[in-house]
Amino acid sequence: MNKKVTYLIVGQGLAGTWLSYYLSQQEISFVIVNSASQAAASKVASGVINPVTGRRIVQTWIIEEVLPFSVAAYNSMQEMLNTTLIQKTPVVLIHPSEQMKESFEYRLHHDNVYLQTIHEEISLSNFNTPFGTGMIDSCYWIDLNKMLSQWKQLQIEKENYITDDFELNDVTITNENVCWKNITANKIIFCDGVNAFNNPYFNTLPFAPNKGEALIVEIKNLSPHFIYKSNITIVPWKADLFWVGSNYEWDFDNLHPSESFKQKMIEALNQLLTFPYEIKDHLVGLRPANKERRPFVGYHPIYKNVGIINGLGTKGCSLAPFFAAQLMAHDLNGAPIHPEASLSRFNELLSKNSLS
Repeated sequence: MNKKVTYLIVGQGLAGTWLSYYLSQQEISFVIVNSASQAAASKVASGVINPVTGRRIVQTWIIEEVLPFSVAAYNSMQEMLNTTLIQKTPVVLIHPSEQMKESFEYRLHHDNVYLQTIHEEISLSNFNTPFGTGMIDSCYWIDLNKMLSQWKQLQIEKENYITDDFELNDVTITNENVCWKNITANKIIFCDGVNAFNNPYFNTLPFAPNKGEALIVEIKNLSPHFIYKSNITIVPWKADLFWVGSNYEWDFDNLHPSESFKQKMIEALNQLLTFPYEIKDHLVGLRPANKERRPFVGYHPIYKNVGIINGLGTKGCSLAPFFAAQLMAHDLNGAPIHPEASLSRFNELLSKNSLS
């Protein structure tokens, strides 16, 4: 049976989930096609929204605009799903060196919006803190596993979801529509992360994939109301489980869990914690990062009904709802996409790889 929709969405990670969410809010028809086997970045992501980044402890890109928007978006999503998805979870900084302590103290007194000294009621008696501590306020933890799985199930029930390995050989794209198997759509949007590296419409974009790993660790009696960050990050996961990571491996030849990463995390945990823990799982994913560290959002300059949301990097939790909404506003009323994220900045490059 043939099905006609307005949008065909390839991929149901963060970008695909948020794009389909905004389409559902506008009662615009769509189908999501998602592979069950892809090593998605969302599978290893910590789910953290942190407005501060790097060794210099500076505010992240356009965070003043992105943070309130994304927090409101997750609150809206959780209300619609009738569950809990977002929790305010301040980051407790345990400075790993004198240099990091000095960076924090400088930022605390210069151009500071999100930094604080640590609250007296927060107990860190089970941590080694030779270089002192600090705090980043206005941080949030997103239960990505719950959000992605519940949204998937809802779309399955509404017959908007297909589990399949999407192959471009099965697609016919004309100026009028996009046909894939028994689906006909007005537009196709690729939200499939690392698969875009081999997509002939977008493979000339400056992607820079990296392998990420994390451990799931049981740490009893550690408060789940905070994220703990030193030279590693410890993030509440569920019950007594915590996400511990992560790494950014740019030169890799496989997507298997590495013993070297595991040992590195164990050494860091032993140095940081004074109480016992137990490793329960080892996660691996491939991140669709890029050399510019700015997203790719928009439509191909030649194939006007072929779009993409990709390159969100490590800030996917905050950037995905923001830029999915921007793409929708662009389609519905011609609103501009942020110039540093708009795919139009690569029009000349993409025009050279015409498939005709």
